[in-house]
Amino acid sequence: MRVLKALMISTVLLMPLGALAQTGPGAPPPGLITVTGEGAVQGAPDMAVLSLGVTTQAPTAVAAMGANTAALAVVLDRLKAAGVAERDLQTSNLTLNPNWTGYDQGAQPVIAGYTASNQLTVRIRDLAGLGAVLDAAIADGANTMNGLTFGLSDPAPATDKARQAAVADARARAELLVGAAGASLGRIVSITEGGGFVQPAPMFKSASAESAAVPVEGGEIATVATVTMVFEIAE
Repeated sequence: MRVLKALMISTVLLMPLGALAQTGPGAPPPGLITVTGEGAVQGAPDMAVLSLGVTTQAPTAVAAMGANTAALAVVLDRLKAAGVAERDLQTSNLTLNPNWTGYDQGAQPVIAGYTASNQLTVRIRDLAGLGAVLDAAIADGANTMNGLTFGLSDPAPATDKARQAAVADARARAELLVGAAGASLGRIVSITEGGGFVQPAPMFKSASAESAAVPVEGGEIATVATVTMVFEIAE
């Protein structure tokens, strides 16, 4: 036991005083800087998502639903003929509601028919035929359109590039701030990824006499990523 104590004491005595000060319990923690970087990658979309619907009215619920079913079936057939695959067609939000009337006459409201509605989400992978697909849907019964967005069928490569750009941006900001304060950047303490997203930037061109199809262009979309990084500050 005495030999072990003697070895411990000699080891401590051989350590530099600066090292003892840095590793002791009273040593001040290193300064930290927290920055958030953002990276964006621009690119042309290769697919579009179209949300449209069919709304029909009739005196009875059965008639309204029957008319809606028939109209939607025609729209689906035309979209398939335009080259849209079955896996890219999805129906949703089927509703059937009574049409009440008589509120403004002070009498008991009564049902004056029914409205049936069915929504359809269409993924279009051939953007060159997007205008023709829109024409086909509208011509055969689709009478509501809820939105058109552009995207990437495989966003992973663009997202990875945006992440790399976000890290580079965060480091550059940290180096600028620390350098302005007369210090230098130390090691990385932590990296936290923020929410990435795709920012659509659709462009629409005016109709022309040469083309009967609905004139739509995808423009460019931005894939954006953010990261928050914590660095030590080296004095």
